[in-house]
Amino acid sequence: MDFVTDIIGDELKTFEKKFTEAVKSQTPMLDRIMKYIIKRKGKQLRPMFVFLSAKLQAPINESTYRAAALVEILHTATLVHDDVVDESLERRGFFSINALWKNKIAVLVGDYLLSKGLLLSTTNNDFEHLHILSEAVKQMSEGELLQMEKARNLNLKEDIYFEIIRNKTASLLSSACAVGAWTTSQDKAITERMKLFGEKVGIAFQIKDDLFDYGKEDVGKPTGNDIKEKKLTLPLIYTLNKVDKATKRELIYIVKNDNKKAARVQHVIDTVIENGGIAYASEKMNTYRDEALSILHEFPDNEVRSALEELVRYTTDRKY
Repeated sequence: MDFVTDIIGDELKTFEKKFTEAVKSQTPMLDRIMKYIIKRKGKQLRPMFVFLSAKLQAPINESTYRAAALVEILHTATLVHDDVVDESLERRGFFSINALWKNKIAVLVGDYLLSKGLLLSTTNNDFEHLHILSEAVKQMSEGELLQMEKARNLNLKEDIYFEIIRNKTASLLSSACAVGAWTTSQDKAITERMKLFGEKVGIAFQIKDDLFDYGKEDVGKPTGNDIKEKKLTLPLIYTLNKVDKATKRELIYIVKNDNKKAARVQHVIDTVIENGGIAYASEKMNTYRDEALSILHEFPDNEVRSALEELVRYTTDRKY
């Protein structure tokens, strides 16, 4: 992603300082936790999408920086809460907040981050930022709850799967692109096009994550981890809807009851591969990627558009 950082490298450096300032606290323990969070932050894909979506319309301004900070604050808050819900002790190779400070503090840290995001927007009268991102938070909660509900019987249809990932994963990336575009264009039509662009990228991004569960790359989670957690991903859903009834019953039994046994999990992975689940999911991922690029190509051809295209391709070509 060297070209991307060439285009918005200075903005990302400035953003780091502004984000650190936005989340700092006068409470010593909270400030310690915030510093820990900042140190272990990931690739910052969402702020990148904010900046490039903004710069595609006009030069980046202070509103853009606040929008990027709001996106990252909300994303971080949801990750902290997710780790509590999933009883996860690690994230990106580091101990999770709940692993170090226990669940009660982790929940309060997530709440603190949400409040900082709200204050950042209301203090600066960024009400459109808040409107765009609040919709994403609502959708993320709905997606998570829908996934929990459907995971009970493991009989998920493809349309429900796409509804879940559209809400749970794609909504925040979609909102990042929308709010970025809004900060420099103030144009509702452009904002909506960039929102749809981001949604399609987000869906492709999640399918790529699904595919990692069946690969050999070290991506920070063990192969078969989604199966062990009883998560129905697109390759498995496709396979369950394709195989005969006896095989389907066997696969569902393994996911429900034998999901901690390595050999049984490997049997599920092998069955998915043999029945074309990986090829099918890859094709779907590339379709969403190409639809996103088609929307992007409605905008003038320049280096910012090229950087956005590189970022889109990174989401589907990445190795981790």
